[in-house]
Amino acid sequence: MDTNEIKSDNTVQNQEYEAARKFCCRQQETLHCFDWLADIPESHNDTDFVEVQFKNTRKGYYLNSTKIKLEKGDIVAVESNPGHDIGVVTLTGRLVLLQMKKNNVKTDNSDIKRVYRKAKPNDLEKYWEAKSKEHSTMLRARKIAEDLHLNMKIGDVEYQGDGNKAIFYYIADDRVDFRQLIKVLAEVFRVRIEMKQIGARQEAGRIGGIGPCGRQLCCSGWMTNFVSVATSAARYQDISLNPQKLAGQCAKLKCCLNYEVDAYVESIKRLPSREIVLETRDNTYYHFKTDIFNRLITYSTSKEVAANLITIPASRAFEVIALNKRGIRPDELDNNQKDAPVQKEFGDVVGQDSLTRFDKNKKKNTSQKKKRKPAKSKNPAEEQPAAAVADAPAENTAKPRSEGKNRNQKPRRPAQKNESKSE
Repeated sequence: MDTNEIKSDNTVQNQEYEAARKFCCRQQETLHCFDWLADIPESHNDTDFVEVQFKNTRKGYYLNSTKIKLEKGDIVAVESNPGHDIGVVTLTGRLVLLQMKKNNVKTDNSDIKRVYRKAKPNDLEKYWEAKSKEHSTMLRARKIAEDLHLNMKIGDVEYQGDGNKAIFYYIADDRVDFRQLIKVLAEVFRVRIEMKQIGARQEAGRIGGIGPCGRQLCCSGWMTNFVSVATSAARYQDISLNPQKLAGQCAKLKCCLNYEVDAYVESIKRLPSREIVLETRDNTYYHFKTDIFNRLITYSTSKEVAANLITIPASRAFEVIALNKRGIRPDELDNNQKDAPVQKEFGDVVGQDSLTRFDKNKKKNTSQKKKRKPAKSKNPAEEQPAAAVADAPAENTAKPRSEGKNRNQKPRRPAQKNESKSE
């Protein structure tokens, strides 16, 4: 066999291996655990357990009983029921024990499966063949569930690495009897069927996407467990209760509403209650809004509308509350109240903000063009020398304006004498 053919076969196998590693598990971004012990060689030999990730968010912990030298990113064939599955090693060494403890997986459990071997080219061929059927299988399964009148949605299908088993992920609000569906699916696809119910958040995590913040969805990036989110989290943070803005891509309340709610709850504890009414000699003030972190509270003289708003610090509010409890009403709510600065009207001094600043010059040019030059008189007798005009005393030559005459009316040209008539 020629050496060039051997090199070409090796390059093809390497390309298939890299493509399978990237497609099998996107461990670079999805649920990635940073190995901060990677620079310590001794930490990789502390345990024989490895973490293997499969399609999307499915992970498992397996025992490397044959002492195969495994590194992060290796594609391995692991034990499954039945047959074997193909996954990618995402973590090795001491951190695997910490992850197992976090996920309540016991090391002495007899149900932990083993790592068979590193994936061979034949394993990868079967893997690609099984993965190519997932989308068409999902569409056909949806049609079968619709024909059986089942109130469920099949969100995803995952084939096992050897193609002997298929996992159907479905969403349903109520309990569904899918025994007949399993029989039909087994007859159609000729594989072992496993049904797994997931929630709307898990489905969004498996599909992935971009959130309104412009970043990857938390459920598909790093979240492993989903905590219930209530509308009280939005109330504590003074967020408008708009369902369209509070809901994520899963049509549930956004998980990020819980990220800062604890800080808001602790800050609110150091502020006066919103139900307390402050009384002065002139008015009664009701709570209007609160700037929690700046500790500023705005009060209004009306419960319904914003009227005579006054913003005071929380310390002043506590002082007024203490005075009201003793039966004392202060003169003013804000004892440090200053006259509001007079707002000067904006003056366009330079004129650079005028929208018609480029039209002024055009108007001047057009008005100059419209001015007509004075017409020269054709009668030489009417012309007077310039010196005589200069020496002549200034007289008011202005003629009285006739009332019925139009200003814009042009002077008529004097008619020429008809010689024939004079004769």
